[in-house]
Amino acid sequence: MKNRVKLISLVMGIFTLFLATTALADDFSADMISTTQGKSFKGKIFINKDKIRMETAESITITRLDKKVVWMLMPKDKMYMEQPVDTSKTVATSEKISNEIERKLISREMIDGRMADKYQVVYNANGKRVAIFQWIVAGLKIPVKTAAVDGSWTMEYKNIKTGKQPDSLFEVPGDYQKFSVQMPSMKDIFKGLVK
Repeated sequence: MKNRVKLISLVMGIFTLFLATTALADDFSADMISTTQGKSFKGKIFINKDKIRMETAESITITRLDKKVVWMLMPKDKMYMEQPVDTSKTVATSEKISNEIERKLISREMIDGRMADKYQVVYNANGKRVAIFQWIVAGLKIPVKTAAVDGSWTMEYKNIKTGKQPDSLFEVPGDYQKFSVQMPSMKDIFKGLVK
């Protein structure tokens, strides 16, 4: 069980690796493809204002900014863990990043069959300047792709469907039991992922 908790924490950390405080975009759902440290992970994301659900093969993570809580669900075991949400880290689902210092148009590229503007964005994260690339499609307020400038990670959304998502997606199912274990903090997870 401890190995599964570590794996779930790692997957959650990978999906939140590129995160920065940001206003959330319009409600939507999409397929996600994330690559980091030579590994690729697939999943789905659902957004309803201040509620985020990320699904992978191993787990489901529900972030409720309105309740300041993160639930990590293990569907195979019908169990979940709970931890406080770190509001300084929110999934980058909007083109505008808080503490943004500069945004420069680099090029135009085709991403998932849509023409997107590629930007280099520099923002302040805990006193450090961080640079990323964002690909924005006209008419969508969602970065369809985000990547580290050094190529160490990418996150891409495909099959984007805008519109309100069912509220039930953002709740722990009634038949799940709470599982308590000493979870590594998000700070510790990031330490292991970012050098």
